[in-house]
Amino acid sequence: MLEAGVTAPDFNLLDKNGNVVHLKDFKGKKVILYFYPKDSTPGCTKQACGFRDNNSEYEKLNAVVIGISKDSVKSHMNFASKQELNFTILSDTELEVIKAYDVWQEKKNYGKVSMGVVRTTYIIDENGIIEKVFNKVKTSDNPAEVLEYLKNNN
Repeated sequence: MLEAGVTAPDFNLLDKNGNVVHLKDFKGKKVILYFYPKDSTPGCTKQACGFRDNNSEYEKLNAVVIGISKDSVKSHMNFASKQELNFTILSDTELEVIKAYDVWQEKKNYGKVSMGVVRTTYIIDENGIIEKVFNKVKTSDNPAEVLEYLKNNN
């Protein structure tokens, strides 16, 4: 996990429409950068819909939401369309950004050990510095926790 106070690694990844998105494109705004394991799974859908439902509140606080997973552009297009997502989701099939943000880790599930994305949300300030890290994220609580944090630290 990266820690608060360090410069957030820049990236260039494709969004659901195949457009290249860079972190530096959002300089001057707070970025809610969240990493999630897989499109269209129950937990990831719950978290994404929470960010969708709170997006207008984030925008009022000069913040943008960006979700990243290792799913393909096509998978993201289907997920965003089906869930009516109103924010950017990026495809990191090569795990470059996922590893740069140190969220590709060993996970244990029902006694089975495997590597995967550890659900993590970073708040990146207007100058590209990690301001806050939410780890061990609960999918249903995270979007509201982020909103509360932004309201209290804006």
